[in-house]
Amino acid sequence: MRAHEHGVSRQRAAARRLSGAGWRIVLLASLGGTLEFYDFVIFGIFAKDIAEAVFPIASPLVSLMASFAAFATGYLARPIGGIVLSHYGDRFGRRRVFLASVFAMSGATVGMGIVPDYARWGIGASALMVLLRLVQGFCLGGELPGALTYAVETAPELAPLVCAVVFACVTMGVAVATGVNLAVRVILAAPSVPVYGWRIGFIVGGLGGAMTFALRRSLEESPEFARMRALALRRPFRELLKTHTPSAVAGCALLAATACFNGLYFSHLPAYLTAVLHYDARRAVVTQTVGVTVHALAILLVGWIADRVPPRQLLRSGALLLLLLAYPFYYALATRALDLSIVLVLAGLCGGLINGSFAALLTDLFPTRVRFSGVALSFNIAFTVFSGMAPLVATTLIQATGSPAAPAIVMAVGAAISLSASVMAPPLGGHLLGDGIRIEKPGNGE
Repeated sequence: MRAHEHGVSRQRAAARRLSGAGWRIVLLASLGGTLEFYDFVIFGIFAKDIAEAVFPIASPLVSLMASFAAFATGYLARPIGGIVLSHYGDRFGRRRVFLASVFAMSGATVGMGIVPDYARWGIGASALMVLLRLVQGFCLGGELPGALTYAVETAPELAPLVCAVVFACVTMGVAVATGVNLAVRVILAAPSVPVYGWRIGFIVGGLGGAMTFALRRSLEESPEFARMRALALRRPFRELLKTHTPSAVAGCALLAATACFNGLYFSHLPAYLTAVLHYDARRAVVTQTVGVTVHALAILLVGWIADRVPPRQLLRSGALLLLLLAYPFYYALATRALDLSIVLVLAGLCGGLINGSFAALLTDLFPTRVRFSGVALSFNIAFTVFSGMAPLVATTLIQATGSPAAPAIVMAVGAAISLSASVMAPPLGGHLLGDGIRIEKPGNGE
């Protein structure tokens, strides 16, 4: 009996070690997320400059709102992209979706970098920018859910850690974007940035996406999907809605804090610091880059801890901290009560608790045959509602209330929703986390 237990223990320990080839697969999946998230958030980072070039309005704040409205349209396309791309991912495999999404998004990003300005094309320039933004959103709707699904199916025994690696790499895409922003503002004169400096960021992202496409061609299908191919559904999305709707709802609510934090911290903050609070643009970029880098390291640390502490407890802790500290954070920024770098680093550490734990809980909610569809639906609805609209709602609240600390309301609402949802998720999960993995059975949608 002891020999048997010892053998089982050794098998479990071996399963919890990922080979070099396995880590290569996870990192390649993550690299795509890094570059595609760079492509997506670069719009928010250069929102103020894009507003001047493509959405010029007499009032600077209203012009910024128009730019953020265009930013939000990309999120509106994400649920549609998630449904379409995850359908093919659950039916035919993850690899094909990976290649198609990164190829299309790279083309759209380069296109955004060469869109004529409003002075030459008028409203046509604005319309074309919005259209390309929709293409970006459609592609990203399948990219990040696909990367998370692929990673956990490559190493299900290490789901919290590999999910954290994916999202840490995604976060570093934001750090790269802020670094490009800094380089542009250091190298070019300030008047040149709204004219053509912001375009450099989009072209760099598009070329990086082309490199990712070339690297991803070497990826094979995820091992777990390959084993479950016989159970692949013809209509996975219909099966998801029929049998896993409560899990999808719980997933959306779990992601509320993550989505609000990302929309505010990554996309709204650069324009907020310079256009609303009048911080020096270069200093704001440097400090945000430091904060984002610390945030990425915090995500990795939380992913490592989540292998020892239940991820739901870490998510609850992060959501509670963000709920309690949202107003002090924005008050400190508005009044300059603390050094900017200290505030952004502390916010990045708190956000690491939710961004390092949410993905393991989300992927745990769905079985393999509908996992891509379930993760994509929950992820994209949550990010459309809470992240895509966060910069626009935050800016509108500032204008309506006259208070520069008004964005704290957005963060507090998202944190409260995730905190409540963390109670719902564990009973609905159990497909990856815990002592056992549920048996896969054909669904009615086959």
